[in-house]
Amino acid sequence: MLKGSIVALVTPFTERGNIDYSRLQQLVDWHCEAGTDAIVAMGTTGEATMMRHDEHIAVVSAVTEIAAGRIAVIAGNGSNSTAEAVHLTEKMDHLPLAGFLNVNPYYNKPSQRGLVLHYEACAAASDKPQLLYNVPCRTGTDLLPEHVAEIAQIDNIVGIKEATGDIQRIQQLRERCGDDFILLSGDDSTACDFILNGGQGVISVTANVVPAQLKAMVAAASAGATELALELNDKLAPLHAAMFVEANPIAVKWALSLMGKIDANYRLPMTPPELPQQQEIEQTLRTAGLI
Repeated sequence: MLKGSIVALVTPFTERGNIDYSRLQQLVDWHCEAGTDAIVAMGTTGEATMMRHDEHIAVVSAVTEIAAGRIAVIAGNGSNSTAEAVHLTEKMDHLPLAGFLNVNPYYNKPSQRGLVLHYEACAAASDKPQLLYNVPCRTGTDLLPEHVAEIAQIDNIVGIKEATGDIQRIQQLRERCGDDFILLSGDDSTACDFILNGGQGVISVTANVVPAQLKAMVAAASAGATELALELNDKLAPLHAAMFVEANPIAVKWALSLMGKIDANYRLPMTPPELPQQQEIEQTLRTAGLI
């Protein structure tokens, strides 16, 4: 349930900035139909850092209710404050979740020891499986393989979303953490290579717009069908690039709005893309036959 093609789901909003539960249901249903293996609700792509705690919990609860066992749901439980991350974990622990995704504390730039203690505290707040999430470009800290190995000794720390894009990390993590530790890519553009080199899936932004195609690529790579996986990934490459022409989730929400899946509404400080980026996203979708 914590492997394969996993979508980092956007959170749709109404024009007034409220959670659009109708659109949310349509998105979850679409991913169930497309064969997506799991949903991450309230991660970076879900604009979790712009949400109040009650809204955060409400979105995760709604996704689990809509999913109704058809697809695994993973809840983002990260925060730059350990106390807040523990609080979120405790408040969502009763939900039917496959596990949690916990990002490195951002902005504060903790030491490696601080990261270890943060994850230990969050793991103690729930018996559910937890995935570490290492994304230095957004958090300012890089959780190094030797410290991942230390945290991996905790029973319910079962894997990591590794978003450095560094393929060498796979071997480093596998050697230190063992064969049972789940390695997921957090970088769409290198996800195919990540899986072909021993990774077990991806938590993807691009899967928001092409869930079936992303699933097919991940399945091929996971089966060791290298030629097919690379062929499918070549077709996805322009979409991977377009989804990051501005900070995530600006581009992917704009793309989904062009596809008629959601309305292009954001929570400040996120704003719609500038005109050149709008045009680039639109052209990429047209070329891909999505609009």
